[in-house]
Amino acid sequence: MDGLETRVRTAFPRKVWNGYKQVCPKVNFIRLADDFVITGATQALLEAEVKPLVEAFLKERGLELSAEKTVITPIADGFDFLGQNLRTCNGKLLIKPSAKSIKTVLRKVRTVMKDNKGAAAGHLIYQLNPIIRGWAMYHRHAVSAKVFESVEHAILQALWRWAKRRHPNKGLRWVNARYFHAIGDRNWVFSGEVRDPKGKRQAVHLCSAHRLPITRHTKIKGAAHPYNPQ
Repeated sequence: MDGLETRVRTAFPRKVWNGYKQVCPKVNFIRLADDFVITGATQALLEAEVKPLVEAFLKERGLELSAEKTVITPIADGFDFLGQNLRTCNGKLLIKPSAKSIKTVLRKVRTVMKDNKGAAAGHLIYQLNPIIRGWAMYHRHAVSAKVFESVEHAILQALWRWAKRRHPNKGLRWVNARYFHAIGDRNWVFSGEVRDPKGKRQAVHLCSAHRLPITRHTKIKGAAHPYNPQ
């Protein structure tokens, strides 16, 4: 795939002369491995000029575009890329976790709970935290606060069902007091205990995606390198 960006840049410079004036085709290329997005000023430009160029480049290497994954769509309608959904609303670009990404992380969480029906709460937390934290860290640069809140709510509901199934003969208050605690200004924190390497018990708490601060991604300059003190 290396070389595709150069070919696109060469074929579609930032500004071109169209008879008597300069026009901007707005053709930009973003790629990670074999996943890429190409933007353009019009649908006709992408269909008639950009797509044939990409197909020709791939054909030279014995490759072809996936018919299922290739789509030409207005940015206002949005599209998914690398687990995130990108679209514009009133001229502003919004990047959020995609619906597929949300379903995937919740499916992983529920699978772990299903596989650990008889495990201790601390052991369950030990397995869930890396999943929740890793997913949240990946999406923390996007517009994710409300999504994080809804995902956390869904996880707590699943944990409540998990806790009730473990103790069918206990009342709801007993289950609540056993597994859910108030930690600082947080309520309903799923908690448990594990033993450290020395055998001492220590409390562990479920990671909160909603509490992870949203930090905007800092773009890295193309000319930057580790030997430049700036």
